[in-house]
Amino acid sequence: MKAGKMVHVIEIQQSATTVNDAGTPKKTWSKLATLRAELIEQSTEEFLHNAGDTSVMTLAFRTRYLAGITDEHRVSFDGQAFDIEKIVTIGRRRGLELRCKAVSP
Repeated sequence: MKAGKMVHVIEIQQSATTVNDAGTPKKTWSKLATLRAELIEQSTEEFLHNAGDTSVMTLAFRTRYLAGITDEHRVSFDGQAFDIEKIVTIGRRRGLELRCKAVSP
């Protein structure tokens, strides 16, 4: 993992449930960490689902190790949110590979 290849900035976000004035629970996302990352894979696939076409964008990032990241978190990149599908630890806590997926109609 070379620092010169980490040219992208990603944000790791965590969810929290808050209750609004009407008493309805609402899920909100807050920033956990901002990391430099290398974009190692980006692909878009189109599928035909129930009502029509759906495009699925898949991204893979490599970044420095950050303890405590799970698939309950999400990644924000270029103004879009991506769910973390898979987390692979590189070496002995040297880095992380995050495989993320966003579904857009």
